[in-house]
Amino acid sequence: MIAASRLRVAALWRGLDRTLIFIVLSLIGVGLTLSLAAGPAAAERLALDDPFYFLTRHAAFAVAGIVLLIGTSALSITGVRRIAGLALIGSLGLMALLPLIGNEINGAIRWIRFGSFGLQPSEFLKPAFIVIIAWLFAEESRGAPVPGRLIALLIYAVSVGLLIIQPDFGQTILLSVIFGAMLFAAGLPWIYTAGLGVAGGGLLMIAYFSLDHVQARIAAFLAPQAEWAQTERARQAFAEGGLFGVGPGEGEIKRLLPEANTDFVFSVAAEEFGLLASLAIIGLFAILFAQAWTRALRLTDHFAQLATAGLALLFGFQALINIAVNLNLIPPKGMTLPFISYGGSSMLALCFSAGLMLALTRHRPGAYEHRS
Repeated sequence: MIAASRLRVAALWRGLDRTLIFIVLSLIGVGLTLSLAAGPAAAERLALDDPFYFLTRHAAFAVAGIVLLIGTSALSITGVRRIAGLALIGSLGLMALLPLIGNEINGAIRWIRFGSFGLQPSEFLKPAFIVIIAWLFAEESRGAPVPGRLIALLIYAVSVGLLIIQPDFGQTILLSVIFGAMLFAAGLPWIYTAGLGVAGGGLLMIAYFSLDHVQARIAAFLAPQAEWAQTERARQAFAEGGLFGVGPGEGEIKRLLPEANTDFVFSVAAEEFGLLASLAIIGLFAILFAQAWTRALRLTDHFAQLATAGLALLFGFQALINIAVNLNLIPPKGMTLPFISYGGSSMLALCFSAGLMLALTRHRPGAYEHRS
């Protein structure tokens, strides 16, 4: 019995993409390093007794996330679909309850408090949404009597509606871009995809003219006051860091940024470790995206292919948005840098996403096309 179990574990390990595992673990390691750099300043700003409060919690979430990643990566294709369905129902249900039981932070109700842990259901919505949408598209494409695109559109509408109520326009934009890309990948003509893009742009315009806080955020981005604007301070970190950085723990910008260990952790990396370290982080995300996308293209199962591509887009676009905010290219979105920013829900959900991707791309007989 023990020998058989060891053989199954060995077979699972051999089938996993080692490059994806290495990149994810490397990003988690980078996050712990930057948490050590930025965490004490955040703890000091909040008058916490323990200067390593955020590092300790970050490490605990990282360990729990890795365990979740390993467990999820062992799932079958059917298991991936089932657990994603449960996660989708659960996250949508909790998001619907947020106005009643949610915890308000900075004017947004996105978290449910469980003791010292704040659960953000929308983080788990993203991978679950991607997998289920991919399954619906695949079912329709193979001729199943299921209006896959229509059901997918309804799920998207409900998801976006609940995100806007919070409000969380950053996640709304991210989910919308991924949904449009998956529609196109599933065979929707580009003219219809472009039409959906125009409709999305129209909704953003409506949001701008009807919601005061959206106008205020964009106005602050377009005409910032350098002495207090977060994005201006974040951009300053790149100038201060230069090529090699000022040294670990020597940065000053992190003491001025309220979210230095979360939204603006990339700026901490730029100041203390320099441009080369920043480019290395970008390179890790590029390799993660390219490897996942390449594996997706080689898969023969249409559902696994679409889901893997969608998850790759999740990692790529979320990293791109966070880095663009740090470079003051777009307004702040409150979006974490995958696997690096401090945040329990984010770490667990992203490790769950990575586990799903590893399960979908795990080598199985007949799962891949043979290409010379």
